[in-house]
Amino acid sequence: MDQPEKIVIDPVLNKVVKNLDEAMKILEDGRSEVPGEQRATRRHIPGPLQRCGQDAVSILQLVQSLTCGGETEDRPCRVQGDRKARDVALLGHSVAAYLSMLHREQQRRLATRVQSDVTLWLSRLFRYENGSVSFHEDDRQGLLKVCRLVIHSRYKDFATEGVTVLGCRHPVIYQSSACRPGLGQYLCSQLGLPLSCLYTVPCNTAFGSEHQMDGFLLDGIIKEDVESGKLPLLLIANAGTAAAGHTDRLDHLRDLCDQHSMWLHVEGVNLAMLALSCVPSPLLPATKCDSMTLTLGPWLGLPSMPAVTLYRHEDPALALAAGLSWTQPGENLQPLPLWMSLQYLGHSGIVERIQHALGLSHRLLESLKKMAFIKTSVEDEPNCPVVVFKFCQESPTDSVNDFSENKGEFEDSLNRWLGEQLGLLVSASGLDVVYLDDEGSCVRFNPLMTSALLGTQESDVDAVVEQLVSLVPLLCWTSCLRHHFCEEVSRHNRLMYLEEPSWPGLGAIRYQPSGEEPDGSKRQQLVEKINSDLLKKLQVLGAEVDFSTGPEFGAEKNCIFVGMATEDLDVVKLVDTIEAVGKDIEESNQLLENMSEVVQRGILEAESQLQKATEEKLMQEGVLRQIPMVASVLNWFSPVQSLVKGSTFSLASGSLNSTEHTYTMKTFEVQGTSVTSATVAIEGSLGKEPSHHSRVACDSLSQATHLSHAAGAERQNIHFPLPDVSGPETILEPTH
Repeated sequence: MDQPEKIVIDPVLNKVVKNLDEAMKILEDGRSEVPGEQRATRRHIPGPLQRCGQDAVSILQLVQSLTCGGETEDRPCRVQGDRKARDVALLGHSVAAYLSMLHREQQRRLATRVQSDVTLWLSRLFRYENGSVSFHEDDRQGLLKVCRLVIHSRYKDFATEGVTVLGCRHPVIYQSSACRPGLGQYLCSQLGLPLSCLYTVPCNTAFGSEHQMDGFLLDGIIKEDVESGKLPLLLIANAGTAAAGHTDRLDHLRDLCDQHSMWLHVEGVNLAMLALSCVPSPLLPATKCDSMTLTLGPWLGLPSMPAVTLYRHEDPALALAAGLSWTQPGENLQPLPLWMSLQYLGHSGIVERIQHALGLSHRLLESLKKMAFIKTSVEDEPNCPVVVFKFCQESPTDSVNDFSENKGEFEDSLNRWLGEQLGLLVSASGLDVVYLDDEGSCVRFNPLMTSALLGTQESDVDAVVEQLVSLVPLLCWTSCLRHHFCEEVSRHNRLMYLEEPSWPGLGAIRYQPSGEEPDGSKRQQLVEKINSDLLKKLQVLGAEVDFSTGPEFGAEKNCIFVGMATEDLDVVKLVDTIEAVGKDIEESNQLLENMSEVVQRGILEAESQLQKATEEKLMQEGVLRQIPMVASVLNWFSPVQSLVKGSTFSLASGSLNSTEHTYTMKTFEVQGTSVTSATVAIEGSLGKEPSHHSRVACDSLSQATHLSHAAGAERQNIHFPLPDVSGPETILEPTH
């Protein structure tokens, strides 16, 4: 006790505690002082290491902005659960890092005490007498090290000859088909064994359960392997399967392992109930197994806590060779955070958390049994901490999916949607979706793995039940109206129903425009455009159902997915509305397309007429008048008058008309001396003043005179007063 007291009063440790508290405040404060633009830049654009070092506060602010960049100041990034227990665990990690700098002898003394305490506490807490403890970051590593221990025990020359000794008798590892996916493959790859050394035992109804390992079949398989010269090595049993929390017949499996000299390893979430004062009878045989893996971190809400493997073996040298015991002093401090956390919680605190999780499961299960259309686990195991349920409409009115061969897939989509909605609406519940081979997609509530970390309370369970009461009717009406919706869509020529059983809703439809388009690519573009515009208009109509583009990686494209139905939904009116809106969009597209064609034809006709007018003008004026300098001289002696032939294009009629009727004569009367002004276009060289002869020629004109010019020459409009003449109105016509 002397050494721990000296460590506690160490000023460095006091500073570690203070710095940890300040760091947690910065990370959870949510009011980082880093500007928003700078946070966005740092978050998305990695940069080189800065030349000058940064202070710890700036680094923590950067971490806070990276982890909570999408949160607002009103909703800062915070970790849920018991903060005090979490802080003790985090403090343990910090202290372990600090103590790793001590002298090796000091580390050894502390690690020995920590090892002894944790081994004693866990062995008594989980009723595992005379056991040893191994710690590891990955919970699969404990089983891996146990396999190495068994190989060293059964193959005496393995330490010297390696895997070559396995050739005489191939080892066999047995696991249940309900084990964690990939567990057996992980063991074989890490041990260097072929997959033929792994045998997966199926589950059947031999003991009245479809989720327990078939012990009788396993017995026959082991005998066949022994007769063929193989060595049964290890059996992996479940005390709470990863998917649904089912427990194997551990007593029967224990007898089989004793009969064939096999190692029995047990894992699963139900092992947590061994700490209760009253242990369920199916779990008691787990205390007699050769090894078990415990995941105390999720069970107790302790972050970054190592997994624990309890095992019994008499030879410490083999345990060291298998990696179950420590080899480096730094590794001895790995259980220090767990050691500190167990002391903080105490025996009663650990049991209380496990009982709280079991109470949540029981509360939800009792509520689900009273609800219609909700089916719980096929096998009701007493005191199982995992609750699995699903929506299942089995009433006589359930004709929704009889028309479809994919009824099971559609039911799975509804349950996936239900699980996702419940997880979003009640995030503290920790609900998720799991797929079972015999039941399909189900919603799972596993509070032993989530409640301590999320801080799940009874009010959260009640909220889940309330949400179920509101969501189940949507599932029922959607399930009932899906077939009616399909039939109604089939009655409309412009709409096509698309069978998409993986979509949790009424289904998918596609609007098919009328007419035949010989070009397939153009029709595909037209269908895509119309359905895209139709989706946008339907989304703003405020209908009783939701419209979307469907799943991101769905098979159907260019279609509209219709969401969940309500009790007041009028399917006939809904389908009629969809088709009517689609027709309006199609007609608008046709009008625009026709108008574009008319405009294009008008442009071509106008270009043709302009070309013709240019040729006529060339024939009338001659080639010499097209030369700028020569044209000026010719126009001086012999001005040419030409009429303007303009054209207008009517979008309404699509015709090209003359503009002669748009030009009218204008007369300007001035009080006193009547002065008539006319605009005369005089063609000549740009920048030259009109000569005296030009003004005389202009004064002699009593009406507007059009002076033609050569093609490409620039024009200059000059306004000058004309002498007072009494005559008809002046006709003003623009020139080209």
